[in-house]
Amino acid sequence: MHAAVVTSFGTPPRYQEHPEPVARGRDEMVVDVLAAALHPRTRSQADGSHYTSTGELPLIPGIDAVVRDPKGKIRYTVLDDTTLGTLADRTVIEADRSVVLPDGIDPVLVAAAMNPVMSSWVALQRRTEFHRRQKVLILGATGNAGRMAIQVAKRFGAGQVIAAGRDTARLERLRALGADVVCTFDELTRAADVDVVIDYVWGEPAARAMVDMLTARADRAAQLTWIQIGSVAGQDAPIPSAALRSARLQIVGSGIGSVPGRDFLKEMPKMVAAVTAGGFDVRARAVPLAEVEQAWTATASTPDRIVFVP
Repeated sequence: MHAAVVTSFGTPPRYQEHPEPVARGRDEMVVDVLAAALHPRTRSQADGSHYTSTGELPLIPGIDAVVRDPKGKIRYTVLDDTTLGTLADRTVIEADRSVVLPDGIDPVLVAAAMNPVMSSWVALQRRTEFHRRQKVLILGATGNAGRMAIQVAKRFGAGQVIAAGRDTARLERLRALGADVVCTFDELTRAADVDVVIDYVWGEPAARAMVDMLTARADRAAQLTWIQIGSVAGQDAPIPSAALRSARLQIVGSGIGSVPGRDFLKEMPKMVAAVTAGGFDVRARAVPLAEVEQAWTATASTPDRIVFVP
């Protein structure tokens, strides 16, 4: 078979021949990959920067996909940490880490939507006691995951969703997805009294935003839950100790380890049902897997989620 293979963490994966996968466990099966998305989690896996990386090479990146099982059923699946990922013609999955999809679904749209939907869905359902009518701020709202987070928060009954980012033109377009307020990072005092922050940015911009918001809060004793998910602006954030002492601030992470695998699996059927019912605005562009090396370095400016297909 062919796969996108990483042989060095400093270079993009290359499309090349690879030995066929073999199912060894009782619950495992070899499946045909129909669509696998390129998202930040896949990139960090491929460059060795993700906190779950073992440094083992070579590896095939890809942690989720839409696949066809040996009986012809179409499934959405997530993989455990493995060097045999989903950017390949075939891979090995565990049946209990997958959900059978309804007939007639578009594999590309499902593959594009599930990972970004999952990030905010699991955060709001498993990392905080989210209630209807609460106010939500999304840092990094113009990215794929941020766009989905707006829609997820509204789906869960958020009273107000504030979308923050740097590109004012892209921010304005988020109103059509449900954003009640849009603002730049310099305007975040407008979001000072939110209940939950979904943070895809981190780094120095998030630390500065946190201080500005806490300083401007009308009631510092009101609970603010800051959910850290992504770190596009840096792995480290210089948060002053006073930020933790001067307000009722709770900082939590949402990801592998902070959320047990069983909780992801419990939420997955509900997410799949919402996505396949057309509950989200999805931007996707199918690209042949054979073009993985070119697409890997040429997708920074596209608003679409790249999805590799056989």
